[in-house]
Amino acid sequence: MLKVYWGSMFAQKSMALFREVLRARAASKKVQCFKYDDGRYSKSEIVTHDGLAVQAVPVPNTPALLAAVEPDTEVIIIDEAQFFDDRLVEAANEWANQGKTVIAAGLDMDRYGRPFGIMPALAATAEEAIKLRAICMCCGDEAWISFGRGTTTSETKEVGGAEKYEARCRKCARAGRRVAATTDVPSFKK
Repeated sequence: MLKVYWGSMFAQKSMALFREVLRARAASKKVQCFKYDDGRYSKSEIVTHDGLAVQAVPVPNTPALLAAVEPDTEVIIIDEAQFFDDRLVEAANEWANQGKTVIAAGLDMDRYGRPFGIMPALAATAEEAIKLRAICMCCGDEAWISFGRGTTTSETKEVGGAEKYEARCRKCARAGRRVAATTDVPSFKK
């Protein structure tokens, strides 16, 4: 089985992986967790924005991930899947065809609203693709994109957290509205 969690930053994709790990371990499955080695939060853990963590093998690219999967692994967890290449889509489907469970999470779009890397292909070939939504930091509606806060680079792959990105709905992203402070709680509509 191949399952994909995708959406904007702060949509709780890593939290979904955390829950999947707990479920697999409760079922006494052999689980291996991997994360793209992006240097955020922790070198050897998948960490949610809320601070929950699960041990994971950091890998810099697809060949390293493929080499690290042990033959008897039953559940393969992959965080930040958008940073890997097409070989991961092929491998994930091969593993699923072998009876393994593959669960991946990643961004659906880059900060410009373009599909991000392999995520569309991974989601299209999955039995289940779950689109998660964050809350817009400006208005409290459902977020659509990971909005780059003051970024000037044209690079798709600019790794960062709340210091560089905030979740925004389409309207607020297009309007370029500013949030008063990153620690403010958005006002929700009643």
